[in-house]
Amino acid sequence: MARVKVYSTGTCPICDKAKNLLTKWHIPYEEFRIDQDRNALKEMLTVSNGARTVPQITIDGKWVGGFSELTELHMDGELDELEER
Repeated sequence: MARVKVYSTGTCPICDKAKNLLTKWHIPYEEFRIDQDRNALKEMLTVSNGARTVPQITIDGKWVGGFSELTELHMDGELDELEER
């Protein structure tokens, strides 16, 4: 199971950017489409403390935020251990 979860919708361009970056960085992730899965929506709302925007991203079950927070973590080198090469 991937350590990174991305909660997204099918019509979200920022979700696509986040997933593309994770792929580019060789970081495996699991996507949960909240527009197709009510349980995924409930889970996202719980882990993100009620966030209503996507993408929402967790690492090892800990909520990190959205696209901006993901890129900040990468720039700080905090995602290096998640890379698979």
